[in-house]
Amino acid sequence: MNHNTPLPPRPLQQLVAGPRRVLTTAQLRAHGVPAAETNAQCRPGGPWRQLLPGVVLLHPGPPTSEERLHAVLLYAARERTAGVPAQPGARADAGTGPAEAVITGPAALTLHGFTSTPALPDLDAVDVLVPRTRRLRSAGCARILRTADLPVPEQVTGLPVAPVARALADAVAELTDAAAVQRLLTEAVRGGHCEPAAIVRELKRARLLSHPHVVDAVESLLAEGRAIAEDRLYRMVREYGLPDPVWNVDLRLPGGPLLGGVDAYWPDHAVAVELDTRAHRRGQPHDGDAVWSEYVRRREHLERLGITVVHLTPKKLRDAPEQQATVVRTALMAAQDREPAAHVVVLPR
Repeated sequence: MNHNTPLPPRPLQQLVAGPRRVLTTAQLRAHGVPAAETNAQCRPGGPWRQLLPGVVLLHPGPPTSEERLHAVLLYAARERTAGVPAQPGARADAGTGPAEAVITGPAALTLHGFTSTPALPDLDAVDVLVPRTRRLRSAGCARILRTADLPVPEQVTGLPVAPVARALADAVAELTDAAAVQRLLTEAVRGGHCEPAAIVRELKRARLLSHPHVVDAVESLLAEGRAIAEDRLYRMVREYGLPDPVWNVDLRLPGGPLLGGVDAYWPDHAVAVELDTRAHRRGQPHDGDAVWSEYVRRREHLERLGITVVHLTPKKLRDAPEQQATVVRTALMAAQDREPAAHVVVLPR
């Protein structure tokens, strides 16, 4: 048997009956369908239609949401796949790699499970990120967004989709309505899709924090994020049987300066918990360095006084509450082996 014998072209009927009915013209040629035959099939009233330049839908009706998404990805990646023959039985989207095209914006958020973005069939266009060096224009339902920093995609229903924070920033960049921005950011946090700090980092990267309607939404987002993080901290203490602390207090040396506020404090153990909800606020440095430096200075001061400071993030409280409860419990148990801490005055915030 000659193993070098080329495989015969797949008949048109086989292609049409295949699981993926969206192919590029290059893939059709590799299957033995010449350009003239493709053009004939795509004539008005014909059995196929050209959905995007170089991308063919192998049936005459409207595309499904999945077919449209795959068509956009194939269009965005077609330069890479144009010269690569598709093998019989190969997936139609095999050329769409993680560094080539990534769905973002409202379509990505809908795929991530957002309800405040339109359903996929209702979207006029699908935003897709491609490397900045690509020479590709928006066409039909494909809106091309060039970027110097293509994100590592997440696989959602088998599609390369931008992470929530990046998809949010790309969606917000197209919005001018403050209420719409607020809805998106609120759902991201309340729905547990993303932490506020990650959202703010992406908004900063996209240079959106200079827009008043975005900054206003971010202020509300941070307040919402802190409230959710505090609620997670309350639940962690209650559900994992930790002793009750005093909540949201300021610490002060007797007759001396204010040492700063902590989110929870166990006076008998000299253990404090601080939630890290750092992110940009109006009037603070965008990079958060000053906020972090102040936190480190305050933490070191408290620890010199014999107070153990446990640093928790909202994400850790969400993803691993039992582990964080163990960290706090260990600090409480270790208190009996430490030198007594300096006496501090505890004041309600």
